[in-house]
Amino acid sequence: MNTADGTARVERAPRGERLADWADGRTGLYTLARANMRKIFPDHWSFMLGEVALYSFVVIILTGVYLTMFFHPSMNEVTYHGSYVPLQGVRMSEAYASTVDISFDVRGGLLIRQIHHWAALVFLAAMLVHMMRVFFTGAFRKPREVNWVFGSLLFALGMFTGFTGYSLPDDLLSGTGVRFVEGATLSVPVVGTYLSMFLFGGEFPGNDLIGRFYSVHVLLLPGIMVALVATHLILVFHHKHTQFAGPGRNNRNVVGMPFLPVYMAKAGGFFFLVFGVISALAAIATINPIWTLGPYRPDQVSTNAQPDWYMGFAEGLIRVMPGWEVTLWGHTLVLGVFIPLMVFPLVLLVIAVYPFVEAWVTGDRGEHHVAERPRNAPTRTAFGVAWLTCYLTLLLAGGNDLWATHLHLSVNAITWCVRVGFFVAPVVAFLVTKRVCLGLQRRDREKVLHGRETGIIKRLPHGEFVEAHEPLTPAQRYTLTAHEQYAPLDTPGHGEDPTARDGGLLASARVALSQAMYGERGQIPKPAGDDLHEIESSAEER
Repeated sequence: MNTADGTARVERAPRGERLADWADGRTGLYTLARANMRKIFPDHWSFMLGEVALYSFVVIILTGVYLTMFFHPSMNEVTYHGSYVPLQGVRMSEAYASTVDISFDVRGGLLIRQIHHWAALVFLAAMLVHMMRVFFTGAFRKPREVNWVFGSLLFALGMFTGFTGYSLPDDLLSGTGVRFVEGATLSVPVVGTYLSMFLFGGEFPGNDLIGRFYSVHVLLLPGIMVALVATHLILVFHHKHTQFAGPGRNNRNVVGMPFLPVYMAKAGGFFFLVFGVISALAAIATINPIWTLGPYRPDQVSTNAQPDWYMGFAEGLIRVMPGWEVTLWGHTLVLGVFIPLMVFPLVLLVIAVYPFVEAWVTGDRGEHHVAERPRNAPTRTAFGVAWLTCYLTLLLAGGNDLWATHLHLSVNAITWCVRVGFFVAPVVAFLVTKRVCLGLQRRDREKVLHGRETGIIKRLPHGEFVEAHEPLTPAQRYTLTAHEQYAPLDTPGHGEDPTARDGGLLASARVALSQAMYGERGQIPKPAGDDLHEIESSAEER
């Protein structure tokens, strides 16, 4: 630009733009954002389940930081002289006293405590439902197997983080739960006593437990979980989100909305909605009122002691297990506690390794970015329902005393029902779910071949009454037939699949699983290409 005297003057960019250019030249943020902020994400209501888990985790972190400013993780005994009159003059630990102070003397302390606890419950519930959505739709298949493992680890770590968290107030309820852990630790053969001494810093309850749990709850486990959540989101962004089958959708594209601004705007609003619902729960429904329970004393046990729901199935294992003991070489092995201690991680491990078992059975090495309808994978869906049934059965067992008192039933009768149900209910759930899925597959096949039932009855010239069917549109037929169907493997040594010719126990097991999952009784064949061509030809003639 020229000045009045004819000299050239360079016009400077606005300060904000110069700052952005300076930052981009050193970090490359603009280039990165330009390449990724317009990334397309599909839209479906079930995808919000993962967002509920993520936003709940953010709420947990925010409220947890606030609570750490007032909590004293110490088991030193003090005499309470706070504002809660019923506890005045009672000896208690500093941890319990500081929690009572947070509840009654810190501005907004009780609400933040409630939000923190409710957010933890919602976080684990949302994560479990989100995992089941991923499982039932087959979204764990390549290239997302590692992300499935990360999700499983997050769920397990969330359980232990929650346990260490509700143990920190050192009230009578949480102390009863810690006593439960001490008994489980002692049941470990050979090294159980040493582990207990290491965990509690001496004889139970020791003087170091709250401080150690505090470090684990505030630093160790949240740090690992934050790293896993970040990695999980990066992999979701990298692999692109799965989408349900439909016209124009396949494994090579994504049909949806851009990440910025549409998806970010919706995600921001949804975060405040989740935060609001959790805050409303915290304001309306009291949870963990430690002031009514009193401080923990080793010689007392709280009545109606129940852990949070996600640890209920672990307690259920202990409650329904017979009190078996075996004495070997002068040492007593408490099987009534040790066996549930071993079954507990197996229940979580079974669902975590299933994707690898399915990939081994099918031998499928292709990438999958289109989610399946649960009915189109009957065996997988039935297995998932059976696992949930096992989980819920044990959760029911974890509250057998409450069921007995509220429904006026016998505790022994409930315990025996759960013992039988632990073995029978998952099998029944598996068989029923598989039959339902096969029935739905058969109905979809009929829809594709003969059209949709209209409810209109017509009479033919020779007197027969028939229902008129309306042919499906090409888009509807595509949606119902877009799923893949695996061919079952043949007998080892005779099949065309080279991996099935090796023989041996593993090969036989793989063939047996393949026949069960994808044989005649494992799926209903979808209409072939010739059938679809005939349907399209008849539709054109009409």
